[in-house]
Amino acid sequence: MNNSNLAGWKRTFFIIWSGQAFSLFGSELVQFALVWFLTRQTGSASVLAMASFVALLPRVLISPFIGALIDRWNRQRVMIFADLFIAGFTLVLAVIFWQNRVQVWHIYAIMFIRALGSSFHWPAMQSSTSLMVPKDQLARISGMNQTLQGILGILAPMTAALLLDILPMQGMLAIDILTALIAITPLLFVVIPQPVKNEGVTPYAGIGGLIRDVKEGFRYLANWKGMMVLTIAATLLNFLLNPGFTFTPLLVTQHFGKGAVELSLVEAVFSFGMIAGGIMLSVWGGFKRRIMTTLSGIMGIAVSTAIIAVAKPSEFLWAAAGMGVTGFMMPITNGPISAIMQAHVEPEIQGRVFTMTNSLMSAMIPVSMLVAAPVAEWIGIRGWLALASAGCLVIGITCFCVPELMDVENPLSKKRN
Repeated sequence: MNNSNLAGWKRTFFIIWSGQAFSLFGSELVQFALVWFLTRQTGSASVLAMASFVALLPRVLISPFIGALIDRWNRQRVMIFADLFIAGFTLVLAVIFWQNRVQVWHIYAIMFIRALGSSFHWPAMQSSTSLMVPKDQLARISGMNQTLQGILGILAPMTAALLLDILPMQGMLAIDILTALIAITPLLFVVIPQPVKNEGVTPYAGIGGLIRDVKEGFRYLANWKGMMVLTIAATLLNFLLNPGFTFTPLLVTQHFGKGAVELSLVEAVFSFGMIAGGIMLSVWGGFKRRIMTTLSGIMGIAVSTAIIAVAKPSEFLWAAAGMGVTGFMMPITNGPISAIMQAHVEPEIQGRVFTMTNSLMSAMIPVSMLVAAPVAEWIGIRGWLALASAGCLVIGITCFCVPELMDVENPLSKKRN
């Protein structure tokens, strides 16, 4: 970031950030409503697993190509058109609900399309942040983002639980369309800095050039051994933890015998934890070595997941407490990872590197959904959570013993291509 951009970074960033807060609220609202609709209509772990599966496919299969395009295109325009794309297809689903013709596959299709739009939007926002925010503030901004997600995680489920008794599903979807338009509006009146292009260097043309750009992003990551190890660890954590979160509605309804209000309460407690963790990270900034903050968070998640796993049907509040601790540990784990990447990856390649890591980290989640559904129906959702807790503990201890990972923030740890 050059000196001319330093003075006004807060105004530009927070105007955009405020608009995104509205969009996130609408997305969380609709996500809760759709998942609750599937839960009430089917009561099937396999259906919820498939919903998560289709929503993750764009991130896993095409995110690296999206990153290459983001590095070529104007990131501000990418964000605008991605939001319009999502809002347009959400409108389609609203019409289907209005006509009372909705089927499960319709929801799968819209979840896939919404995820596709998000796969363009969020890497564009993430890679733009490092061009708007000074490097020494990136960890705090990550903490603020986690806090925002926590606040919205409280407001959206509680609001959705109330509105589900008042509005039809098409009304819920209309709220998401409105918040998307609110998010787009600030992007029309501010200028987001773009990475400086090397003069005389023209991007490779065609599909072959796009594939070549993707390979460059992967080569960059492969040469950064510490980040590659962290990506593999995150991939394994996602495999273990994501099914537990996906099956939370079934845990609440089937194991604890509760309803939508209690489900919203569990998600609210999780979000309160995220708020507390995000505030702590934004104020504290984490350990001087950011990787130590992340690994501490992983160990904390192992403990909190175990609390949820051992809770008996009469111990709903214990499970809720475990969710709160898990929420607290999420910003502590994830915030420093984003800060490390934003601080150490060159702006002109951030789109590719961010989407490559996101793609690799998410690669095992669809597999975990396919594996976890039959396993959870065999050993129970609590059984899966117990396995996840033990796995997190092993991964956390192992990471402390990997020198390349512990040295990930050393600029010399990245080999040049």
